[in-house]
Amino acid sequence: MLAVVTPEQVKAGDARALEAESLSAILDRVGRALARQVVDIMGGTYGRRINVLVGPGLNGADAAITADLLEQRGVKTRRFGLKELPGELPPADLTLDGLFGIGINRPFNAPDPGPAPVVSIDIASGIDGLTGEAVGKPFTADITLTLMALKPGLLFAAGPERSGDVRVVDIGLDPGERNLNVVQDGDIAAWLPSRGVHVHKWDNALLVVAGSTGMTGASHLVAHAATRTGAGYVQVDSTAATDDQMPTEVVARVGVGELRDDVQRFKAAVVGPGLGRSDLTSELTRQALRAVEAPLLLDGDALSVLAGDLEPLCHRKSATVLTPHDGEFERLFGTPPGADRVAAARALASATNATVLLKGATTVIADPNGRALLTNTGDARLATAGTGDVLAGMIGAFLAQGVTPLHAAAAGAYLHGRAGSLGPSVGLIASDLPDLIPVAIDGLRP
Repeated sequence: MLAVVTPEQVKAGDARALEAESLSAILDRVGRALARQVVDIMGGTYGRRINVLVGPGLNGADAAITADLLEQRGVKTRRFGLKELPGELPPADLTLDGLFGIGINRPFNAPDPGPAPVVSIDIASGIDGLTGEAVGKPFTADITLTLMALKPGLLFAAGPERSGDVRVVDIGLDPGERNLNVVQDGDIAAWLPSRGVHVHKWDNALLVVAGSTGMTGASHLVAHAATRTGAGYVQVDSTAATDDQMPTEVVARVGVGELRDDVQRFKAAVVGPGLGRSDLTSELTRQALRAVEAPLLLDGDALSVLAGDLEPLCHRKSATVLTPHDGEFERLFGTPPGADRVAAARALASATNATVLLKGATTVIADPNGRALLTNTGDARLATAGTGDVLAGMIGAFLAQGVTPLHAAAAGAYLHGRAGSLGPSVGLIASDLPDLIPVAIDGLRP
C-alpha cells in the first residue's frame, strides 16, 4: 500500500524532524533529492534553463535550495517570487513550481508557463492539499514531485487532472501514522482467499435480497457478479411477481415478503439493489439488520429507506458494509459528503459502526476504527447504469469467502475498476463486467 498523509500530518512530521536535526540539514536533503529528479527529467544539465517559482513558505525554500544546487551543476535559473510573477513566464526548458504546495491559503491564478513542462513540488500550486479542490486557477503540472508520501489532494477533485505524473520522493522523513493508504495489486492478491480442497458450495454462500417489478436487472447483475467473484452458491430473493431472466447458476425466489427462515445458512448477505423505496423494502432491510448474523452489505434502496435513522445500524453486532454514492450518503447521514471525502466516510463509519465505501473517481473505504483505504482503478467507463450493482455482488462474494469487511470492500472496488479497464473504450455496459472479473483477478497473479 502507498501511504497518504494530510497537510496536518506533514506539519506534525516536520515538527518531529526538527527535534532531531536542523532545518538547514532537512532543507539541504530535500533540495538534493529534488535536484536529482529535475536533472533526470531534463535529461542532463548542459545548456539547460529553468524558471524557478519561489513561494513564501517551506515549499519555496525547497525550490530555492534546489535552484542553488542546479546552478552549481551549470543550469541557468530565473527566480520569481509571488510579487514579481509575470503573467507569462519566459522561455525555458522547465518550470519548477515551488509557490504554495500543500500550504495554499489564498486564491491563486497561475501564470502561463508556455511550452515548458511544469514540475510542481508536493502538489500543483492552486490545488488544496487536503481536498484536491482548485483554489483559483491552478497550474497543470506535467510531473509532481510529492515529498515523503502521497497527499489527499493529489487523488480527489481537480487534483488528479492537475498533477500529471506523480512521483513520491523519499526525503528520509517518517510520515507517521499510516491510517490512510492507496491499495495496490499486491495488497489485493494477499487478501483474496484460496479455495480449499474440501470446500463446499455452502461454505461461500451469498444471499441477495434485490430486485422489484421493473428493476429485476439489478438482482441479475448482483448475482452474476457474485458468482464470477467466487461465491459458491447464490440465492436471490426478489419482491417482483415474476422473473425468468436470472443467470442459470443462481437460485431465485420471487414475490418475497420476508426473509427466508434459513438465513443463517448464508455466509454473507446483500440487501437493497433495485428493491425500490417501498414500505416492503424498509421492512426487509430492517429484518436483515436484525436477523442476519453474517456480514451484511446494504446498497442502493436499502440505504435510502433508512433515511437518517441510523439506530438499527448502530445496534448490529455483526459486520455491516454500506456502499453509498453521494446522494445515498446525504439521505442516510443528513448531510452531503463535502470536500473532505475521507473525513466524510470516516464520520459515517463511526456513526454507524459499519465499514463505509463512499463511491467516487477515487473511492474511499473507511472502518469504524478510523482506518481508510483508497482505490482509483476505475474510469469514466464505469459511469453507466448498473455498475454499482456489480460492485455490490463482488463485495458480497468476498464477504461470503471470509474476507474482512474493510478488505472485501477495497478489493471489490479495486477489481471493479480493473474489470472496467478490460472492457471496450466506448459502449461498456454493466452486464459486460461480470465476465471480466475473473480476468481481472487472474491479472493480479504473477
